[in-house]
Amino acid sequence: MPLLLWILVCAALGGIASAACALVFLWVPAERSEQLLPHFVSFATGALLGAALLALLPEALERTGVAGAHGIGLALVLGLGFFFVTEKLVLWWHLAGNGVESGHGHVHADRAHASGVLVLIGDSLHNALDGVLIAAAFLNHWSLGILTTLAVAAHEIPHRVGDFALLVQAGFTRERALLLNLATGLASVLGALSAYFALRDSLRALPYALAFAAAGFLYIAVAGLIPGLHRRSDPRTSAAQVLLISLGIAAIAFAGRLTHA
Repeated sequence: MPLLLWILVCAALGGIASAACALVFLWVPAERSEQLLPHFVSFATGALLGAALLALLPEALERTGVAGAHGIGLALVLGLGFFFVTEKLVLWWHLAGNGVESGHGHVHADRAHASGVLVLIGDSLHNALDGVLIAAAFLNHWSLGILTTLAVAAHEIPHRVGDFALLVQAGFTRERALLLNLATGLASVLGALSAYFALRDSLRALPYALAFAAAGFLYIAVAGLIPGLHRRSDPRTSAAQVLLISLGIAAIAFAGRLTHA
């Protein structure tokens, strides 16, 4: 199968299929769903850390060698800064859409629908970036692309469940929220397509694109997922979190061995 087709299929799996997988939670009773989702988040955290530190960064450093390590580090720092600023802009836009006034915290109910639209815009941007990361990984090696796709799908499933709930809360019907949630996955395909044509003729930039992708995964795991895991700190939950994070890392490491075999 041509490389571009691989990229588009895996970008669709990372975006659209992850939303479809999240539908399973709509059939699970709310109490049971609330119990299962944190476990998926823990596993996704491990998968993202594993993909960033065991696959993307080592591949980037291997391609540049010791001489290019400083540039890889710079790309990593710039990537972390980019994702931090992007999240700030999305949060600011979301708060503005909800009518939150600084220092007062008043929320206007008549702007709830607008907040749902902002959720969709934020999701589309997020999915487009995921598509870019998947394309950059595939352009380096198909096995790296598969691992990146697995990591993207792992963190997208619990993310999509939360977004579905936000859209329903914003006034969308369940059917419309579902269709719109699936539609935002198309942005990952567009992002992958754009990245493919932008990077295929710039092979020297690929290692730095991988470092940028690693920064995105690290930021999502450390700044986005781990703080939520700390909300419950009882020994049993903490032990389960450590186990599932370890399983996520192990799954990526094992998948990496299989794809390189």
